[in-house]
Parts: sequence; C-alpha cells; structure tokens
Amino acid sequence: MSDRFELFLTCPKGLEGLLIEEAVGLGLEEAREHTSAVRGMATMETAYRLCLWSRLANRVLLVLKRFPMKDAEDLYHGVLDIEWQDHMLNDGTLAVEFSGHGSGIDNTHFGALKVKDAIVDKLRTPQGDRPSIDKLNPDLRIHLRLDRGEAILSLDLSGHSLHQRGYRLQQGAAPLKENLAAAILIRSGWPRIAAEGGALADPMCGVGTFLVEAAMIAADMAPNLRREQWGFTAWLGHVPALWKKLHEEATERAAAGLAKPPLWIRGYEADPRLIQPGRNNVERAGLSEWIKIYQGEVATFEPRPDQNQKGLVICNPPYGERLGDEASLLYLYQNLGERLRQACLNWEAAVFTGAPDLGKRMGIRSHKQYSFWNGALPCKLLLIKVTPDQFVTGERRTPEQRQAEREQAAYDEAPSEPQERKYNKNGNPIKPAPAPAPVIEQPRLSEGGQMFANRLQKNVKALGKWVKREGIDCYRVYDADMPEYSMAIDLYHDWVHVQEYAAPKSIDPEKASARMFDALAAIPQALNIDKSRVVVKRRERQSGTKQYERQSAQGKFNEVNEGGVKLLVNLTDYLDTGLFLDHRPMRMRIQKEAAGKRFLNLYCYTATASVHAAKGGARSTTSVDLSKTYLDWARRNLSLNGFSDKNRLEQGDVMAWLDACRDEYDLIFIDPPTFSNSKRMEGIFDVQRDQVQLIDLAMARLAPGGVLYFSNNFRKFQLEENLTERYAVEEITTQTIDPDFARNGKIHRAWKITAR
Repeated sequence: MSDRFELFLTCPKGLEGLLIEEAVGLGLEEAREHTSAVRGMATMETAYRLCLWSRLANRVLLVLKRFPMKDAEDLYHGVLDIEWQDHMLNDGTLAVEFSGHGSGIDNTHFGALKVKDAIVDKLRTPQGDRPSIDKLNPDLRIHLRLDRGEAILSLDLSGHSLHQRGYRLQQGAAPLKENLAAAILIRSGWPRIAAEGGALADPMCGVGTFLVEAAMIAADMAPNLRREQWGFTAWLGHVPALWKKLHEEATERAAAGLAKPPLWIRGYEADPRLIQPGRNNVERAGLSEWIKIYQGEVATFEPRPDQNQKGLVICNPPYGERLGDEASLLYLYQNLGERLRQACLNWEAAVFTGAPDLGKRMGIRSHKQYSFWNGALPCKLLLIKVTPDQFVTGERRTPEQRQAEREQAAYDEAPSEPQERKYNKNGNPIKPAPAPAPVIEQPRLSEGGQMFANRLQKNVKALGKWVKREGIDCYRVYDADMPEYSMAIDLYHDWVHVQEYAAPKSIDPEKASARMFDALAAIPQALNIDKSRVVVKRRERQSGTKQYERQSAQGKFNEVNEGGVKLLVNLTDYLDTGLFLDHRPMRMRIQKEAAGKRFLNLYCYTATASVHAAKGGARSTTSVDLSKTYLDWARRNLSLNGFSDKNRLEQGDVMAWLDACRDEYDLIFIDPPTFSNSKRMEGIFDVQRDQVQLIDLAMARLAPGGVLYFSNNFRKFQLEENLTERYAVEEITTQTIDPDFARNGKIHRAWKITAR
C-alpha cells in the first residue's frame, strides 16, 4: 500500500475555512476546500492524528479509488476491481453509504446496493462465507461519493461521526453539535484567551457543551481521546503500533494539561431539569475539576472569577423561527445585554444566534460577525468587546438618584477643613451623602420606540384619575392607536399582557418584526414594569374554538381587583386571560341591579359577571358553560370572594340547557361566542344565524319585570328586526364602553331586552 493517501474530511457547512487551518496544522498536505469538506494528502500517521485531534471534522475518509462511471455496471466493476481481501475478512461486517446521483444512479439506496454486491461477490468463498451488513457497528464503513461522473470510493476511518465525543449522553431540547460548538469557540478567540489564563462563562449553558469543548481546548485534550470504537479498528490496513504511539502521546498531553491549575469555567442554566445532565456530561468528560454548573437566571448572571481576571462570555440563546416566538424572546436578549454591560465590563462576548435581529437588541455593538449553519438554519456569531464605547444605551436616572449625585458633588467640591469636616456657605456642616444608587442602564429606544413609549405614557396619564376613582387595576392602555404598531396592551396590576395582531400580508414581515421589537423594548420603560412581567401573545384570525385552546401550561394565576371583587386571571396559558376587560361596565351594571334577584349567566366563561351579581346581593346565581376548565375557574372566582353558596355552576350546551330548563330568572346575561363547533355540543353555533332562537329560549325563562342583557363582539353582527317587534329592545352599547376602550367603539355591541 502507498505511504501517502488521499483524505476527505467532511464537516458542517460553513466550517470549511476553520477545518482547513486545523487539518494543515495536523499535517494534511496539498489541502483544498470543498463544500462541507476539505481534501488533501496525508500519511497514515496524519490520518490517525486527524481522527484523534480534529475538533471540527465529522468524518475522516481515506480514498481507496477514483474511477469514471457511466452507469451502474461501471459502478459495480469499479468496486469489484479492488483487492477487498486486503481490507476485511471474508466473514466481516459492512455498512455502505452512497451520496450523489447521475450516471444512471438516481436512488442512493440502489447505488449503495451495487457497491455492497460488488464487495460481497469479491469476498465470497467456495464454502459460502461472505460479509454481512451491520449498519450500527460494522467492521468497515464504506462511502462512495458520485461527483459529475466520477466515483470516489472511501473507507471511513472515523466510524461514528467525530462530533460524537462520547461525553454527552444527555442533552437538552436543541443542542449544538460538539464540533460546531468547538468552531464557535475557536472563532470567538477562546484558544488565545485560554492561553492567557482567562475565564469562561456561559449564562445559558444547557447541558454544558460549550463548557466541555472549551475546557478540552484549554487543557490540550484530544477531543476523541476517550472514544473506543473507530472505523479502522477491524480494518486489515490498520497499524496498531502507530495508533498506540499517537494515543499515548495524546494521553500524556491531556494529563499534563489537566495537571495545570484549572481555568475558571462556569455555566449557569435557568432550567433545573438540565443541571444534573450537564454535570453528568462534565464528569464523563473527566473535567469536574475545571467546570462547575449552577442554576441561575440570565437576569441575575454575574461571573465572579478569581483574582478579578477577565475572559469570554459565550452563549447560544434560544431563538424562535416564528415572529411570535422571537417577540417573546426579546427580553431575554435585552437581559443578556444588560448583564454584559453591568457585570462583564472589559470581557469579550460571543453570542451565537439564529435571530440576528434579536442580537441587535442587546444594547451593545458587535465588532465582528461570522456566518454559520446550525443544521439547515443560517446563524450568526456576534463577537463583542464589552467596553463602554460599544454600548448603545441611554442612562436614565430617577429624581432621587440625581439629588444624591448633586449632594455628593456639593460635598466633593466644598473646601477641606483640618478636621475633615465640610461646611456650606451658611456655615452649616455638610453631611457626606450616601453613595448614589446604581444607575440601571436601559437600552436606548429607537425613534419609533420612543414615539411608542410617549403614546403609552400619555394614555396611562389620561386614564389615571378614572382608574383611581373606579378602584380597578386591570385595564387597556393601548389598542392599535398607531396603525404601524398593531397590538393591544392591557395592564393587570403589575403585569402587562400584550397581544400582537398579525400584520396584513401587504406589510413587509421584516418591518413588522422591527416595529414589534421597538414596541416591546418601549413597554417596560414606559410603564415602569419589569421585563419579566410582560407576556406576549400573537392574535390571528381564529377558527372554531381555537381561541380557547391552551397555549402554555404554566398554571399560574394572578389576582386582580375590579369594582370591589377579586378575580383570577391567567396571563400565559390561553390566548384570552379569563377576564374580558371590555365587558367591565356590563359587569358593574349587573352588580348594581342584582340585589334580591335570581341571576342567570349564559356562556359564563369564568363567571366574572356572576361574581359581580353575588357581590351586588343576588338571591342566587346560575352560570352555564360547556367547558369544565372554565367552570372550575369560575368556582375558584366565586370561592375567592366567599360566594360558594347559592351559586350554581352548570356544564352543558347553552341552547340544549335552555330548552330543558323550567326555572325563572329576574336578570339574564348572554355573551355568546361568535362561532362554536365543540365536539360536546350538537351541531354548530353561529351567533348571527342562531340569535333569534337563543334569545327566544332565554326570554322564555325571564320572570315578569325581568331584564335580559345581550352582547357580543362580532364586528359584523346585526340584530334581527323581528326581535324588536316582539320584545322591547334598547341598544346600550355606548353605555357599556369605559374610557379605556373609548378609542375602539366597535369592541362590542350590547342590548337591553325586556318583555313588551
């Protein structure tokens, strides 16, 4: 066999430039770049060294033969001509991978079959011994690549992909492959920082891939030192003595590296479920002395290495592929930028992201960017020097902070006395002022973001007196007032609920995304609410009961106040929160009119109107809804206010329930859905089509002198004229819209209906 071989090193797309540098450094000659691969010439020693030391390659392929092929017959004979007895035993195991097409091969499975047939036929003995297929752990893994009429037949020396180092048996939801993580570390300058004794911190470490790869680089550990299975182990061309020598050298280098004082390498992860898997991975890699993993949120991240040393902050924040996902992650990126500015001054930072627009929102400039691919997803690596000249922030001081600074300045500027006491011009001693509170830097808002913040503050101020007078702490502060910022924003005590309306198709998605980010950046500043208390959802045209479907499963309820009652809202789990804010005036009206009356609440949802009726002194309340989830919620609302008695909750289809009901009620409220096709009801409910039947059934249950209130939110709804002929009908829409919904007079329509 030749002393030199042609090698193909495969790698993830985008790593070719880094891989060629690494491979040449490890001894590859005549190296050339290809798409997702590097090609060159090497000795067997270099081939082994590449297997052991390449941090970036997926596979090391040793080329056995190149030959032209026009059809499947050429393929078969080209493979058959190789002396396969020099490479494997007659009864060995085999796996074949085939890539490319053309020359009559349109199916990779067919191509692999022809290669396998040729090898088996060559090695078949008169006694019937022949190689068998083992796709998981074969003695030989053969690869044939078809490229523009040329077949390149190779032996895979690596076996399993080299990115599988063996330490990561447990992983998170979207882990980076180990060789991509190593490439990001190299591009981030970690080898230089490690050589200088610098620290490394990952504030979103997942199961610790960056941490382990970084420690192996710093400790001079071969990334595949602990691998036991290789593609060459059972290859008859394998040179065990040469491999043993290289492996022992790598073992000695690792031992020497690990004997040095360990660098400060720390990971922090918010998800408690990933902490132990991450620590297990670190232990399997033999790096427990070098790496520590702690539970911690990004918002409180603060690396504290020994001896005040600096280093590299590296992370791969989650990123959403849909606009709604990205919007909800804006604050995570802002928190990251805030922590870098406040806790990592003079460090370097590397942020790997599939959402570069979010990266721009960190309030700190990147001085260099690199393009990568994470699988099929294009990504960017943002390199940042954490120095004040790179900050894109505006300092915002409270009046108290400004006063403290003035007092401190007065103290500093007053002339010194021998007793170290200082006096003002009136002869009174000036007391040393306490140190000013730390300034919390806020990202500087864009022009559009500042305009949006101004509008929010104006709206809050305009509603202030009314809110205080009415005793409510949940209300709407913005509802698409500015068409280019299309969203609804509601305050729920000290939480903000944002519903983004999907932009029309005529709007450029990138512009819509940028405006959404501008608005989200403005909301916490304008409303003086912590970013962690802003919940973002996306509202699109919903069909059927989709609007009631669960969005999340956090199960967190918040208590809010309205007109003397307490109500539970859930801001995260559903598109709606459990409280329709626009119906507040109707609920207050019901509270005022309910004394001594029997109240019926149809399509009751979470029974907030029933709570108000009970508060107003209703003799009894009956609440009907098809959903067990909402009736359970209703039960909690009633119980929270001490109204468990004389308040019935009925599960059922409202139309069927009314048809069977024989009781009478003095006060009825109906707020039906626009459309419903629940599996638990017969047929489909359409409010425009079925309004007459619904109102007739309800009016049949109304006691003499009673009142029925009917409302709905269907924009195109028209009340049937024949209802006005049979009942006394008064539209009261304007009386049921509070100041926070005055900008949107079409939010709902409401009628008061009584018997003639």
